[in-house]
Amino acid sequence: MLLKNRAVFSLGLRMCSTHVTAKGPVVDPGAPSSDMSEFRKTFSKAKHIAIITGAGVSAESGVPTFRGEHERWRKWQSQDLATPEAFSRFPSRVWEFYHYRRELVLDKKPSAVHLAIAECEARLKKQGRSVVVITQCIDDLHRQAGSKHVLQIHGSLMETRCLSCRQVTVNKRSPVCAALKGTGAPGSDVPDAQIPVDKLPRCDDRDCHGLLRPNVVFFGETLDSHLLTMVEKEIEACDLCLVVGTSSIVYPAAMFGPRVAARGVPVAEFNTNTTPKTEYFMYHFQGPCGTTLPQALAPHESEDI
Repeated sequence: MLLKNRAVFSLGLRMCSTHVTAKGPVVDPGAPSSDMSEFRKTFSKAKHIAIITGAGVSAESGVPTFRGEHERWRKWQSQDLATPEAFSRFPSRVWEFYHYRRELVLDKKPSAVHLAIAECEARLKKQGRSVVVITQCIDDLHRQAGSKHVLQIHGSLMETRCLSCRQVTVNKRSPVCAALKGTGAPGSDVPDAQIPVDKLPRCDDRDCHGLLRPNVVFFGETLDSHLLTMVEKEIEACDLCLVVGTSSIVYPAAMFGPRVAARGVPVAEFNTNTTPKTEYFMYHFQGPCGTTLPQALAPHESEDI
């Protein structure tokens, strides 16, 4: 399947072209509609809605995107720390970076976007309709807001994975281990804590005690093929797709919306700016997602609430 083949794309891969090779009709380039009333009519008829979310959704909760002004942590680029090679060579430094990110997220609350999506899912379920969230975000804010059907394609900050036994565990401890307490400050003059490997997060299994790593997809790693299979089923089954708060430049997620549009299914983009994929979509609503999305997902007059 196409998504399985595209799983070889790394998390940080950027594509130079915005063209989509999938067969099928696409929206007239450069002509997405911003007519909310028309979108609302489409929304009222949809039975299976796929919502693809990106870092812009978490940014509305105050979570840094780790791009632009937040791209550096101490003197390193975040993309240079979030790699398997960096974790292998400098596990203490990488764990400090992720400890910092975990602590930031643990302090945040779901935004109006998260809450609107969760409310919509719960409401439509009573009507025999479904909503699935396919997110690039690695925080747990969608679940914290109440969303039940969430596919986290880039993993979760609130999970750890053992390098020895491979066990994945939900881990919301703060700090994740005693040695990380008080570490992770991002200032350029802050020295590394240089925590010994045996003091870093370890597996709770007495027979293992292996080194843990954040259960996220590092740059240069492939996405989970089983998860991508589930995503493929959802985007092939949906009759409406929303692309929310994502720059649409990170693959394979950047192709999900265009793949749906190529089937002739309505796709609506919600973002503060246009993206390289805007031209493929039927609708584009520009502005803060916390303003536009709740309006779009509010109960329609035709709903039997």
